Amino acid sequence: MVSDMPPLPALAESLLTDLHAPPRLAAHLRLVHDVACELVAWVSRHHPAVALDQEAVLFGAATHDIGKVLHPNELSGPGSAHEPAGYALLLERGVSERLARFARTHASWTAPGISLEELLVSLADKVWKAKRVPELEQLVTERLAAAAGLESWEVFMALDDELDRIASDADARLAYQSSYPVAV
Repeated sequence: MVSDMPPLPALAESLLTDLHAPPRLAAHLRLVHDVACELVAWVSRHHPAVALDQEAVLFGAATHDIGKVLHPNELSGPGSAHEPAGYALLLERGVSERLARFARTHASWTAPGISLEELLVSLADKVWKAKRVPELEQLVTERLAAAAGLESWEVFMALDDELDRIASDADARLAYQSSYPVAV
């Protein structure tokens, strides 16, 4: 599971290196990216007609917490200062709004105008550790059902099975993340 994670997008990898991202943060971003890859693949298989900016989802998952390089206290404690800071940091580094927005929106899935892509990054950021958030899952279900012309219950049953499958590897993911130090 953890040993065969896909590589991060090259730009995300470069940013983490240039910003001297703490090892625990880099490990977390790799795990969330890995889960996002699974979710994107699932959507592509089960809902091929749904328009999805896969590149944005994967980049967003790989950088959603990048603001924690500026707010390292939020690596091991609560806080949301990293969200606007990460968004600004990505924009300062020349990342487009299309890709940078996830740093700002990954915890705001109920905000108006949130896209399916943003919902998937939020979902990956929860389910990697087996945290199930019914409200978030319902939003993803509704978006997919509407886009695919299906009943919500049909989408929910299949998505629920996929999230259960992903969540079943949470202990290995948590162990992987914990094996990296919080600070450099």
